[in-house]
Amino acid sequence: MGEWIGVNRRARRCYGFDEVALVPGRRSINPEDVDTSIELCGFKLPVPILAAAMDGVVDTKFAVAMSKMGGIAVLNLEGIYTRYEDPYEVINRIVEGTDEEATKIFQEIYLEPVKEELIYKKIKEIKKAGGLCAVSSIPQKAFQYGRIAQEAGADIFVIQATVLTVNHFSSQYEPIKLKEFCEEIKIPVIMGNCVTYEVALDLIEVGADAILVGVGPGNACTTRGVLGIGIPQVTATLDVSAARDYYYKKTGKYVPVITDGGMRRGGDICKAVAAGADAVMIGSALARAQEAPGKGYHWGMATPHPYLPRGTRIFVGTTGSLKEILFGPAKTDDGSQNLVGALQTSMGNLGARTIREMHEVEIIIAPSIQTEGKLFQAVQRVGMMK
Repeated sequence: MGEWIGVNRRARRCYGFDEVALVPGRRSINPEDVDTSIELCGFKLPVPILAAAMDGVVDTKFAVAMSKMGGIAVLNLEGIYTRYEDPYEVINRIVEGTDEEATKIFQEIYLEPVKEELIYKKIKEIKKAGGLCAVSSIPQKAFQYGRIAQEAGADIFVIQATVLTVNHFSSQYEPIKLKEFCEEIKIPVIMGNCVTYEVALDLIEVGADAILVGVGPGNACTTRGVLGIGIPQVTATLDVSAARDYYYKKTGKYVPVITDGGMRRGGDICKAVAAGADAVMIGSALARAQEAPGKGYHWGMATPHPYLPRGTRIFVGTTGSLKEILFGPAKTDDGSQNLVGALQTSMGNLGARTIREMHEVEIIIAPSIQTEGKLFQAVQRVGMMK
């Protein structure tokens, strides 16, 4: 499998969103008659979208708003909201800094220790306002923060790392025993990130209730450039979904797959679902919402790393309300608004009534799909060519 790239070395070809297209089948459905809802961690979500655990995207108010619209927003337990009593003063400093100052500002800001009482307080704020509460932590802090989150009433706990594996070695700290964690913590656990069949199957077998797919595709992430690792999202999603399907056939337990990152517009979300995703996690698309705390800016979780930052601050602007971004009416022509409407319309044209049926549509390799017939859009920098 794969092509020769040197003596005794093969490499397989992998595909991202811009290189594939979805093929309409022999039936079509009124978009109003399709069902985009999913079961995730014991909850039925009308909107199969999670807001990424980025400080410029998700604060407690955004988490409540996203929940009430049918999705989930994940709050980063190691972000500024659990480090500072007044995180919005900190956001002003981030927003007002120059591009040259940004990395240094992040590194200084995130030196402030996480305060456990703020973790408890933020979870309580979300729950008191009637929101579904999902929170995230790196593996090294999962036991410590997971116990607090459970006690405070969080609904879902996310263990998230650049790459999460069951077989992790460290001479500096005791690696987390993921199976032991899942047995102790009584709330559902989402694990990630991964991009391969084998690692996904390992995570599922130790008790993950859902899997995050993606290493380095996010708009604010520089992991692929800094570390040289990752797999394009269509191939990664297909591979991880194959592990989910194998485990389902073997045990009868269905573990949802969540494609995390790399989706700029509605069409990318549709392709992720066709590749096997049950839901998607997005950041930059939601950072454009008026409700997002970053004022049109957002940054990745690895941006403030003290020794090897793997993210940057990007400006996406504020283009509309969260409702407009999720449900429309769209005021932009580039597919960045009415994301749920785009998914419904795509499913209807493809003849897929449900998310699970969407997994069965035909995918073709089509590198010209973004440029064919789009000369005037490219020249005028409108629509798909902005």
